Amino acid sequence: MKGRLLIEGGLVVTDAASAPRHADILVEDGLVQALTAPGASGVDAAVPRLDATDRLVMPGLVNGHTHAHGGLGRGAVEDVALEGFLAASPAINGHRGLDDLALSATLTGVELLRKGCTALFDMTTQFPLPTVGGLHAVAGAYARLGIRAVVSPMLADRTLYQAYPELLASLPEPLRAGAAALKGASPADNLAAVEATARDWPFDTSRVRLGIAPTIPLHCSDDFMRGCARLSEAWDLPMQTHLAESKMQAVFGEQRYGKSLVAHLAEIGLLGPRLSTAHAIWIGDEDIETLAKADVTAIHNPLSNLRLGSGIAPVRRMLERGLRVGVGSDGANTSDTQNLFEATRLAAFLSRVMSADEDRWIDAAEALHMATEGSAHALGWGDRLGRIEPGREADLVLLDLSQPIYVPLRHAVRQVVHGENGAAIDRVLVGGEVVVAGGKVLTVDEAALRREAQAAADRLDALNAEGRHLAQAMRPWVSAFCCGVGNSPFHLHGGRPAGA
Repeated sequence: MKGRLLIEGGLVVTDAASAPRHADILVEDGLVQALTAPGASGVDAAVPRLDATDRLVMPGLVNGHTHAHGGLGRGAVEDVALEGFLAASPAINGHRGLDDLALSATLTGVELLRKGCTALFDMTTQFPLPTVGGLHAVAGAYARLGIRAVVSPMLADRTLYQAYPELLASLPEPLRAGAAALKGASPADNLAAVEATARDWPFDTSRVRLGIAPTIPLHCSDDFMRGCARLSEAWDLPMQTHLAESKMQAVFGEQRYGKSLVAHLAEIGLLGPRLSTAHAIWIGDEDIETLAKADVTAIHNPLSNLRLGSGIAPVRRMLERGLRVGVGSDGANTSDTQNLFEATRLAAFLSRVMSADEDRWIDAAEALHMATEGSAHALGWGDRLGRIEPGREADLVLLDLSQPIYVPLRHAVRQVVHGENGAAIDRVLVGGEVVVAGGKVLTVDEAALRREAQAAADRLDALNAEGRHLAQAMRPWVSAFCCGVGNSPFHLHGGRPAGA
C-alpha cells in the first residue's frame, strides 16, 4: 500500500509478551511507521483514518505449514492414519488442471484471511510433478487475494511403496503389482521445474515468494534431498519437509539409515536456517538439540496430528532446548479447517496432556508467539512479520472487544488464545490494506467462489472415482501394516504414554 493510514484508538498487542496499550498506529507504504499515544501522532488531518475504538489490534497470524490443495479436498479423507491418507492422496488430488490449482489455493487463502491469518507456508502439490504454470497459478491466486505466501512445491522421487518396500510386500496380488508399477517423478525433472520457476518468478517477492519442499525424507533419495538443498541455497528458497510425522517414519528411518531421521538429515547437509520441519513428533532430545543448533524452525500441527493419530509433538522439550517453534494448520483435507486460532489454542492445551507439571505447560503468550513470530521465521520473514513495531509490515487483525469472550476484559492475550475462534474479527489488513471487513474478504466474490468450488469438487470426484475405489481396496492392507508398526516397541513415544 502506498501512502499513509492512521489506525486510531485501538488496544494494541504489539507482541505476545508485551502488555497491551492504547495507541495510534501510523502506517506508511505498507509498513508500521510509528506507535503513539492516542491523539498524539501529529499527522496531517488529510491522512486517512481507520477507527479502532473498542478494538484489540494484534499482529496477523502466520501459518507455518499448510497445503493449499487441501482446500478442494475437504471432507474427502476418512478416519485413517497418515500412510493411509498418503495411499489415497492421488485419488483425492488427481486430474486437477491449472484452474483447479488456483481455485483450491483461493479457498485456502480466503479461509485463512477470514480467520485472522495474513501469511502462509504452502506445501502445494501437482501431479505428476510441479510445473511453472501450476506454481504460477497458485501464486497468482494468493497475489489476487492479497495474502502473503510461500509457494513451495512438494517434491518426491519415491512413491509410498518405494519408500516402504515392506508395505509393498504385504499387499496381495494383484494390488502388489499395481502398487509396484507406480513410479516416483524423476529427480532431475522435479529439480528442473523448480529452477525454471525460480528463474521466471513474476510476483512481488515481498508478498508471494517461491519455496521448495522435499516432502518426506524417506520418500526422497539422498541425492535428491541434496539437490533440493542446493536450489534452496542458490535461490534463497525457504525449504520445508515433513519430519518424523508418524511412528512408521521414525521406525523405518532408523532401520534405513542406522540413525535417527534428524541425524541423517544433518549428515547429508540438509539442516540450516532456511529449513523448517513440519510435525517433528517422533524425535528425541538429541535430535531437538541438533535442530536447534542448526537454527531450524519446527512447525507444530496439532490439528492434523490428532486427526491422523500421529501423536503429539514434544513442544516444551523443543523450547527448553532452544528450538524455534511455529504453528501450522496443515491442509483442510487432514485438519478440516484453516483456523489458526484453533490450532494455537490446541497447541497450548495439548501441553496439559503431555505433563501434569503446570510449569511445563505452554502458556498463552508462548502459544501466540509461536503462531506469529515463530512461524514467520519458517517463511523467511522473521524480521518483517509477527510483531507490531516500526519498520515491520502492517499485517494487522482488529478484534471486536464487544464480543462475549472479551467481556469482561482482564488479560487480552490469554483471552485471545484460549477463546478466540475468528468470530470477533472486524478487519484484517495486509501491508496496510484492508482485505477483510464485515466478515467478508474484499478481494474475491465469495458467493461465486462457493459455486465454483462445488462444481469443481463434483467434477473431480467423478474423474477420480476409479482411483478412489483402488484406494478403498488398498486401505485394509495399508492400515493393517501401519497398525502393526504402530504397536511395535520403539524407544520414542511421540507424546503417547509408554505402551499405548
